[in-house]
Amino acid sequence: MKAQYGILRFKKYKGPAISPIEAHNERTKEQYASNPDIDVSRSRYNLHLVQPQGRYREEADRMISAANCRVRKDSVRVVEALVTASPEFFKDKSRSEIKAYFEYALKFLEGKQRPDTFLSAVVHMDEKTPHLHLCFVPLTADGRLSAKEIIGNRKNLVKWQDEFWQHMVKQYPELERGESASQTGREHIPPRLFKEMTQLTQQKEQLDALLTGINPFNGKSRAAEISKLLDSYIPAVSKMRTELSRYQVAFTETAAENRQLKKKNKTLSASLDKAKEGSVLKRLEDAKLRQDYEAAVKTLESIPPDVIRFYENRTQEPVMRHEV
Repeated sequence: MKAQYGILRFKKYKGPAISPIEAHNERTKEQYASNPDIDVSRSRYNLHLVQPQGRYREEADRMISAANCRVRKDSVRVVEALVTASPEFFKDKSRSEIKAYFEYALKFLEGKQRPDTFLSAVVHMDEKTPHLHLCFVPLTADGRLSAKEIIGNRKNLVKWQDEFWQHMVKQYPELERGESASQTGREHIPPRLFKEMTQLTQQKEQLDALLTGINPFNGKSRAAEISKLLDSYIPAVSKMRTELSRYQVAFTETAAENRQLKKKNKTLSASLDKAKEGSVLKRLEDAKLRQDYEAAVKTLESIPPDVIRFYENRTQEPVMRHEV
């Protein structure tokens, strides 16, 4: 299952660039040779959430003049917010569902910027991935023209994107917070990861059931079943460790490593090491997720040596081949 991200980006426009962006957003040109992604036969499906009241530049100058703002030749007169999501998010969604997504995103933007400064909000359905262009005049609450104050620096942009994700995930819990250039980790654990942990826990329970009551009489048949299950279980545990580390999930020490296990099967040990490696990060908010992961590792550590030998003889390639 691919991750699905809600996306918010900004661009600033000075005087000369305003007309070209209007032509693109409002589809006033007959052809778009420079942008082959645009399918003009589908442009009729584009929809406005905010109708433009006039030409972007004229409306922007009117608002700026009405606010008695002092402007320079190089002043930013229009800011564009681009809202979209990963292509996977829109797969199989109807036009009304797509519209609802952008209407919900617009509510966020209306709460962050004066709606009376909006020039246009149009959803493009005629390109590969649906997206919203919202153009507004960067007038502050007290009537100053300042794109710098509204959008801010890199740190403030991260705040914008954090708050955007927090808003969107209330309605669309499958969305994840995208990576930020100024962040080294991610605090929010997406629902997708909990689903994957549920699947891993189910595999663990199957493995536990096979390990329960194993003896010399049923050992050979059990070893074959266990070995087959390990083909998917080992890489799943290792992948989960990698995934959780991306979200700064903290781990406590698991049970003492099974030295005999490591001695008998170096490839399996390598997978276990990868699954458990890394320094302790900040405490995990949801302890259940950590406990489930540690339980998955403990199950691996409990596998009898003769089963490990069977697995080693059966697999010709290193276990690590499964890992991503």
